[in-house]
Amino acid sequence: MFISVLCFLIGLNSVLVGEVDGVISPASSSYFLRIITVAEQEEAICLIIKLDTPGGLDASMRVITKRILNTKVPVVIYVAPKGARAASAGVFILYASHVAAMAPGTNVGAAHPVSMGGEKLDSVMIEKVTNDAVAYLKAIAKEKGRNVAWAEKAIRESASIDAETAVRKRVCDIIAENVDDLIAKLHRRIVQVNGEDVVLNTESRPVQDMPMTFKERLLLLLTNPTIAYILLLLGVYGLFFELQNPGMIFPGVVGGICIILGFYALQLLPVNYAGVALILLSAFLFILEIYITSHGLLAIGGIISLVFGSLILFESDVQFLRLSWEVIVIAVIIVAAFFIFIVSMGIRAQFRKRATGKEGFVGEVGEAKTDITVSGGTVFVHGEYWNAVSDATIKKGSSVKVMSSKDMVVKVKKA
Repeated sequence: MFISVLCFLIGLNSVLVGEVDGVISPASSSYFLRIITVAEQEEAICLIIKLDTPGGLDASMRVITKRILNTKVPVVIYVAPKGARAASAGVFILYASHVAAMAPGTNVGAAHPVSMGGEKLDSVMIEKVTNDAVAYLKAIAKEKGRNVAWAEKAIRESASIDAETAVRKRVCDIIAENVDDLIAKLHRRIVQVNGEDVVLNTESRPVQDMPMTFKERLLLLLTNPTIAYILLLLGVYGLFFELQNPGMIFPGVVGGICIILGFYALQLLPVNYAGVALILLSAFLFILEIYITSHGLLAIGGIISLVFGSLILFESDVQFLRLSWEVIVIAVIIVAAFFIFIVSMGIRAQFRKRATGKEGFVGEVGEAKTDITVSGGTVFVHGEYWNAVSDATIKKGSSVKVMSSKDMVVKVKKA
């Protein structure tokens, strides 16, 4: 903000720089819209957005591309750093930009549409979706003067190319090592914004970073299936523990927060609610195992429900919207091990010697305060004086061991 005010006072416009690293989702589209609006309000020279994405939701992508196509400020999409990619939805965003730039060692392509939900598209629907995507990207390519033929190939054949090839094929305009190099290469470049030629005078202009806000980062994090899955598990089991042990407070508070965040994340992802139901069932079966002697059958049922629920929780044709086997295995092991530990502690408690009440005296060693006979006597055990009897006479002062207790009289023998 200080840089913006300073630039305004001295009459300099700045170059704004943002970054999107992750899935194209409602969170990232909200970020795109915000920083483009800020760039327009500050009359920035241009807006550079570093992009590294495996793709994402079609709806979010269309919101972003529509905003870029209608902005009043030149938008530069920069696929960076080295090793980054602009795949699937990222191809559309790169094509829509006023200047497409890539770092060495990056790639663009593989834009074939896929099912983002659990439903399977038939051949007719697949053809309709593909043709719609082709028409949309070709229209953008013609508007921006980019390679129309490769745009169609990227969708129909999932073609992907590196930065150098992208420049040769007129998919990308500039290869830049970093943001500073890109800004230098943008200087004096002429771009069309809403039909008017604009000269990018970027030399010696201040650069202002536009990072995501905490809210935007949180929303982007929640679109990660692994995070959503962990939040769901923590929420479900936290609430179950609070219901089973009222007054613990901590599990209930944490569980409530996690399950609300988890369900919010689920609405952003292609969730199968049968998977959610199986996860809830697994928690119920684990809880029952604690209270019902099933010889492990309920625990096994809980493990099976958790595994299958995790497997079908997110159904999508794209890898980044599915849970990995590693995450599922680790989660199942932790949950199962925890409940096995709880059950084993309960079993041990059942066989542990009573520590209170009259049964708690059995086995205790004390001292005879009088002679102990079959007729009676007095012993000092467990900090208390008790009436005692013994089958064999025990002399006063001898050590005695409690054998049983009945009607406030303990039976002892010489220890």
